Amino acid sequence: MATVKIHIDRIYDNIEKIHALMAKNDKEWSLVIKCLGGEREIIAMVLEHPLINKIHSISSTQWQELKLVKELHNNLRTIVIRPTFDKYGGEIVANSDISLETSLATIQSLNFDAKKAEKIHNIIVMIEMGDLREGIKREGLIPFYNNIFELENIKIVGIGANLGCMFGDLPTYDKLLHLVLYGQLLEAKYNHKMELISGGTSITLPLLDTGEVPLGVNHFRIGEAVFLGTTPYTDKRYANLNTDCFEFEANILELYRKESLPEKNLRLSANNVAGSASTEHGSYKALVDFGKIDVDPRNLISTDKKVKFFGNSSDLSVYDLGENTRGYNVGDVLTFKLKYMGLTRLMNSKYIEKTML
Repeated sequence: MATVKIHIDRIYDNIEKIHALMAKNDKEWSLVIKCLGGEREIIAMVLEHPLINKIHSISSTQWQELKLVKELHNNLRTIVIRPTFDKYGGEIVANSDISLETSLATIQSLNFDAKKAEKIHNIIVMIEMGDLREGIKREGLIPFYNNIFELENIKIVGIGANLGCMFGDLPTYDKLLHLVLYGQLLEAKYNHKMELISGGTSITLPLLDTGEVPLGVNHFRIGEAVFLGTTPYTDKRYANLNTDCFEFEANILELYRKESLPEKNLRLSANNVAGSASTEHGSYKALVDFGKIDVDPRNLISTDKKVKFFGNSSDLSVYDLGENTRGYNVGDVLTFKLKYMGLTRLMNSKYIEKTML
């Protein structure tokens, strides 16, 4: 079975480095664990690090993962970082201390569920700042706030924004400053302190180095930098973080010299055949044990530059080994580094083994 190998010591080291960076810049931060696929053993190991009790919170897009966090460490603060759905309001109130919200109807429903649970549920109101994903339009902020400010079982603890998550709209000092100003506007108008201005993610980290994060942005939500050591701002390693916390190994099931194009009477799909640098006599093709249902090969980086993606189907992939000068055999493994979406897909695949090292 193809396997993701996890180096917990390297993850711990990244947690320590990120925490030191946040402390140096006087920022709170939340560890985003959504890429761990709800794997109980792995999440439990990550949460064992002593610094976990000193960071602001643990966050995920899935309330089920936060339920697991509460089962493991009920003292940890949790945040669900995706707008929620009223059907699961009871679960949200029970398992997340804070949720990121954009819908009036949902917040009213959460107020009802929180009242039933005899709890106060905290929310961060997300504002659209250009990425065109979640967030209320800026001109609607005051009317929106008017409708939720006096809900008895809802406490607004902050505002936030996402940048660079869908369309790559990079964060800038001006955009982040606008978010701070919206928070100050609400504080002045409603005499209500905003505890969190949540505008930072892994993509924002390089701006800390250049002094381009306004002082008012006091909360970061960080996953990729901890687990892969990279920032989407450059798609490269950030600072001195470890980029090899995870490795992916696929087993060679078959290895033959084969042609580089299907027979002429077969339909050729450009999506399935990536091409080959092989000669007219074909090349060695390795059949390995993962496919489209597990991961997009564009999110895998072969550690052997001579190994090239050739094609795949639902549960098998083919890699071109050229003349196989490395001497691969059936039973050997091909090894890959992972991009963030590759890691997330693989960790969420029940057909991929996960091994802690």
